[in-house]
Amino acid sequence: MCNEDLISVDYDIFGRVQGVFFRKYTQAEGKKLGLVGWVQNTSAGTVQGQLQGPCSKVKEMKEWLKSTGSPKSHITKAEFNNEKTVDRLEHSSFNIVK
Repeated sequence: MCNEDLISVDYDIFGRVQGVFFRKYTQAEGKKLGLVGWVQNTSAGTVQGQLQGPCSKVKEMKEWLKSTGSPKSHITKAEFNNEKTVDRLEHSSFNIVK
């Protein structure tokens, strides 16, 4: 199912996800799981970004993005695209992009 390959996945989170510290919590959760990537607000009112790391940890983070988020957020939909195996991590940490 999910061996320990490094994978990369893009995400888009819909709902009340701006102005509720969603990016800060996403960054903290990503770092806690040992993932790298980025997160940013979009002009469409969503939060988007990219996750990279071991398959099992990315899977955990996807679940967190779908169902948990920040305490005041309300997630209505989470989309994950471009999931692929990578040879090495393309980011050195988990950043909030302004």
